[in-house]
Amino acid sequence: METIQKNSFFLIIIAVFFLMISCDDKSQFNQYKAIENASWEANKKIVFEFDVRDTISPKNLFINIRNNNEYQFSNLYLITELNFPNETIVVDTLQYEMTDNSGNFLGDGFTEIKDNKLFYKEKKAFPVSGKYTLSVRQAMRKNGEVNPMPFLEGISDVGFSIEKIN
Repeated sequence: METIQKNSFFLIIIAVFFLMISCDDKSQFNQYKAIENASWEANKKIVFEFDVRDTISPKNLFINIRNNNEYQFSNLYLITELNFPNETIVVDTLQYEMTDNSGNFLGDGFTEIKDNKLFYKEKKAFPVSGKYTLSVRQAMRKNGEVNPMPFLEGISDVGFSIEKIN
């Protein structure tokens, strides 16, 4: 009986320890949206809404991409639109590396799904408090073509996160 109590206490201590390390106090916003059938339709915007109260402290903003082995490219082009509460709009065209020089996918993950945390804005202080909206859409094109690819295969989730800077 005493051995069971010691083992239970030991397991509780381990669980509390892992819970404490897994908590991320840097994250102020973190949301993912699934892409149906891991096939991102051209001009389909993925939209994130978030509130900003702190207009003084700079933050790091990330676009998070989960891709699988169906993704055929070494890079990724995105167009973002950040809408401020005062109706200011900032549009950016971004390019990210998705593979190393050998063609191996970058990002974290042991299975075929890789999780990429890509810098969107570094050390950004929001100038106005209120509700912001960020929309992200893919802008991949085949060489020599003007129109975006109708469906970008291999992107399963798109996320957005905001982290405090220590």
